[in-house]
Amino acid sequence: MDHTADNINQLHRGTWAGELGLTLVTATRDEVVATIPLTAKHRQPAGIVHGGVYASIVETVASCGAAIDALAHGKTVVGLDNQTSFIRATREGTLTATGTPVTRGRRTQLWDVVIRDDKHQIIATGRVRLLVVDDQRRH
Repeated sequence: MDHTADNINQLHRGTWAGELGLTLVTATRDEVVATIPLTAKHRQPAGIVHGGVYASIVETVASCGAAIDALAHGKTVVGLDNQTSFIRATREGTLTATGTPVTRGRRTQLWDVVIRDDKHQIIATGRVRLLVVDDQRRH
């Protein structure tokens, strides 16, 4: 695990991403990889993983990558749009999400995320558009 991923994992403690069990393995401005071991809390009543879990993974992975880039310029990001598509239902195992940038502009970024199961089958995909804004924590 790299130091950036470890630092972000520490920030996620007590947050939605932390409660989901999402762990970043690597995190750079060019790629973010995260894993999540599925448990009963991730399932909806029919026994399959709830779509909100996938949307949350997509949002978190894309936001982390975009933020790494933006913070280097004294900025941060907020999500504008999250389009998550559910490809294949799953119930158990560990999911791996990989996020990569499509565009990184001065005002917006666009990231793609692919979520795969233990067999490397695509379970869900997503695209997040983010607005680059001043980092309010510095004011």
